[in-house]
Amino acid sequence: MIIFVIMIQVLKFGGSSVANATNISRVLDIVGEATKKGRVVLICSAIKGCTDALLSLARLAERQHLEIPEGAEGEKLALQFAGGVRDLKEKHLEIIRRLFTGAERAEAENECHALFAEMASAPVGEMVTFGEIFSTRIIARKLACDGVMTKWLDSRILVIKDHKDLTYNNISTQVSLEPTVDVFVAPGFIASTYEGERTTLGRGGSDLSAAIYAAAIGADSLQIWTDVPGIMTANPKDVPAARTVPAMSYRAALDMATHGAKVLYGPTVQPAMDAGIAIEIRNTFEPENPGTVVSAVGGSGWAGVCSTGDKVRGEALICLVSEDAQDGEAACLRVEDCLKKAGIKPLASSSDGTNVYVSVTLPVERQALAALHREFFETVPQSVVNLYIAGYGAVGKAFVKMLSQNAPTIAMRSGKLLRIAGIADSRRYIVDNGGIDPAEVGKLLENKGEPMENEGAFVAAVKSAAPRRSVFVDLTDSETLYREFEGLLHDGINIVTSNRRSLAVPFVEYAAIMAAAAENGCFVRYETTVGSALPLLDGISRSTNAGEEILGIEAVVSCTLNQILSSYARYPGSFAETVRRAQEKGLTEKDPRLDLSGRDALRKLLILAREAGVPLEEADVEIKPAVPSELLDADIPLEEFYRALQEMEPQFDADEKAAARSQCRQRYLAVLEKDPGRPLGYRASIAVRNVPRNHPAFRILGTENAIIIRSAYHPYPLVIQGAGEGAEMAAGSVLNDILR
Repeated sequence: MIIFVIMIQVLKFGGSSVANATNISRVLDIVGEATKKGRVVLICSAIKGCTDALLSLARLAERQHLEIPEGAEGEKLALQFAGGVRDLKEKHLEIIRRLFTGAERAEAENECHALFAEMASAPVGEMVTFGEIFSTRIIARKLACDGVMTKWLDSRILVIKDHKDLTYNNISTQVSLEPTVDVFVAPGFIASTYEGERTTLGRGGSDLSAAIYAAAIGADSLQIWTDVPGIMTANPKDVPAARTVPAMSYRAALDMATHGAKVLYGPTVQPAMDAGIAIEIRNTFEPENPGTVVSAVGGSGWAGVCSTGDKVRGEALICLVSEDAQDGEAACLRVEDCLKKAGIKPLASSSDGTNVYVSVTLPVERQALAALHREFFETVPQSVVNLYIAGYGAVGKAFVKMLSQNAPTIAMRSGKLLRIAGIADSRRYIVDNGGIDPAEVGKLLENKGEPMENEGAFVAAVKSAAPRRSVFVDLTDSETLYREFEGLLHDGINIVTSNRRSLAVPFVEYAAIMAAAAENGCFVRYETTVGSALPLLDGISRSTNAGEEILGIEAVVSCTLNQILSSYARYPGSFAETVRRAQEKGLTEKDPRLDLSGRDALRKLLILAREAGVPLEEADVEIKPAVPSELLDADIPLEEFYRALQEMEPQFDADEKAAARSQCRQRYLAVLEKDPGRPLGYRASIAVRNVPRNHPAFRILGTENAIIIRSAYHPYPLVIQGAGEGAEMAAGSVLNDILR
């Protein structure tokens, strides 16, 4: 005689797994595969965001009932409540419209309207219990319409909070009475008290519902389906290098959940452990991934690191969870040493013989988690630095190519593994903390990038994903992106920029950015903004930081104007022809008047002065364009501008010949010089000047830059000069800023 044993499985799906019709279809596919092995009890959460919406509605209803507002205020509350109900209902109706057609759709919509009417008139305290009813009624109806023998179970009747035996008896009896049902569908999270009042099992309680159902019916399998690939060694948002733990003991899983890991609701473990049922943590969006199995066997060694923050005390308690007994004293010393090497002072540490506990201040919580994860879970000695790159033009592409070619060498020499975790061009952006292949950036942006509605969209995505100590790299020419810098710095994200427009802003805004960096232990580096690859700013900052008084700075920092002036002196052709050739070679802006105006040199002088400790503003600079200002009117057509420039050739020729007779050369110089009579103690100017043979700028040609720094301590000026143009050089300088 052959006896067939029918397997019974409990599958639980969270809010993100049932967030919309597409995700629900994935759930139904997974359930369909499970029914091939046996009967299924399907536990579902409310759709994503529904519980929060219901809590808001309950608060509105409570204000109406308790405050009894009259007149306009009462009408306002009533309208808010009605609007909230309407919006939430519409989300569920949209799911119904996507899942059903014809008469089946009409029936599902009618049921949805009826349930929402019931919810709207329910006691305030019961409103939050309807989210799971909404979602599971839709899913049960869809399964039935697809020909699956389905039964919806009302957890409000079956699950009696704090009465285990009665609950188990209710569930097992109900399931045993329906031998022909293939899939039972039940709402998670909700229950009743022994007195019959509706209640909940707490936020995350759907996991507990699944464990209760599994234990009650002696399930062969308990699967918790979520949006992450199992329990991980750390929260991947805090530690991008976190990995899935294949097996974990009940105790370790409970410790992880108790101390901050969000994948599994802590109370879920006890019913499963008592019944000896393994818990599988799976990913709805990667069903082929085996995830994590939590059982009596578990794994060995260190299991994971997690934390809970106390905003009132300003501290975070980090728990390093182990599967095995540990030498507590030695483990604490190792933890403390690891944190000290990372520049973090632990507030306290202790061990219970298995786990290690350490307290740190809240601002360094993520940094501490990352440091401990590197020490205990990563075999690679390098620290991972996530890069979020704004701008994929010439410099951006050169920078990405440089990373693609040199990342292994950089990691070996610097100990830093640079990882592109986000990138944006002017149209699209991608954020992926798992890492973006540099060789695939262009293709990924085009095919999988999110639309760039505005600059803030990419920054918001970065702030929500980036671990502390990541680097935001501004390779754009945006004049407004700097407004996002303070928010990034407050989130512990460092900034490297080649965009001089980000620094040549009103001084009060510049100072606010630098203050935010100092307050949050971050850096803002911008060597590339002046002189591209030349260490111009470093030379000034070293002198200033050492207490030296800067007497003067002379700088040739406009590559374009130096190219035009030096070419005009050396090669045949009028000044207008020289400008046109530079434009045709791409050395100028599309409209060369932007370069000739001296605007770029002005930005660079502001940055140089501020690096020297002088709070220079645009209005403090006497600027003389390289051509008469009346020619710079943007409303004048470009060809008309060139004709007017050609007509002035006699004056340009006379100026050049006068310089040559004096054995000088014309250079466009930005000058900051000591002048006690000025409000800031310095005079700032920009103009074409004749420099003699003994001047350091005399011999620079083409797109070279030069800076001459004179200080009180040194009898001779510091001179830095060299090539100041080129995407590869700029990319290399940006890379140096990231690594130093």
